[in-house]
Amino acid sequence: MIERVRLYSNENFPIAMVEHLRSLDCDVLTSYDADRANQGIPDDEVLRFATEQNRAVITFNRDDFVALHSRGDRHAGIIVCKDNRDYLGQVTILHAYLQEIDLLCDRLIRIKKQNQRGLSHPVFVVQEYGR
Repeated sequence: MIERVRLYSNENFPIAMVEHLRSLDCDVLTSYDADRANQGIPDDEVLRFATEQNRAVITFNRDDFVALHSRGDRHAGIIVCKDNRDYLGQVTILHAYLQEIDLLCDRLIRIKKQNQRGLSHPVFVVQEYGR
């Protein structure tokens, strides 16, 4: 289990999800907190900054961060969430997963929606990407 999760949320990540994560004792630094918002900072620099801060990036930007992970560069972790309004559902499944692992370093975790017939709410699952 990771003792205290340290995350860096980029600009497209909703503050409501940040607040949910913080309520679960996750240490989340936002791009706004770090004075790095609204500057058009390229994703590879976002990842480098987060890694220098020993924080995993948490984002909705799947394609670009999957590509960065695939390059093989070392990083403190990447978590990609689904652009879905069920913020609490995603944070809940992510938090449960983070309680089961020892570290995020060089891992890419994706929270994705699993469609199931007859359910009135989305079901989220965790998928880990290899390199």
